[in-house]
Amino acid sequence: MDREWLTLAPIPLILGTPLLLIGVYGLRRTRKLRRTGVTANARIVRHVVRQYKSDGSKSTAYHPVAAWTAQDGRTCEYESWFGRGAVKHGFGLGARVLVRYDPEAPDRFTIEGWEPKIPFRVFTTVGTVLTVGTVTVLIVQLLAF
Repeated sequence: MDREWLTLAPIPLILGTPLLLIGVYGLRRTRKLRRTGVTANARIVRHVVRQYKSDGSKSTAYHPVAAWTAQDGRTCEYESWFGRGAVKHGFGLGARVLVRYDPEAPDRFTIEGWEPKIPFRVFTTVGTVLTVGTVTVLIVQLLAF
């Protein structure tokens, strides 16, 4: 086995495995809420603004906070786990939105039209290619050794 390959092999695994895990988690979460979640009419009551710094530059993410009444009558008010760089049209303060939530744990919810679906598919695909591809090449290299 080439020594150079052996030292570079962990790089695609280090990049691919987290992407794969994040993608699978997001797809499973979305699928579960679609299957067993309950919908409710909600209102955006505020936005939590988070500042992130990396390499000297700043970015801002806006996380809408939705409020609704659950089926069992309790009042729910939770921050979306997903933040965007800008507030999309229709998700401003006071906007009426549709949420899908887990009745057993209402803090697990999605705001229809806010959370993206495509990035989870991309993360899963890229993570799978990097992880499975690297493991396959490693196995072939070991068997050829």
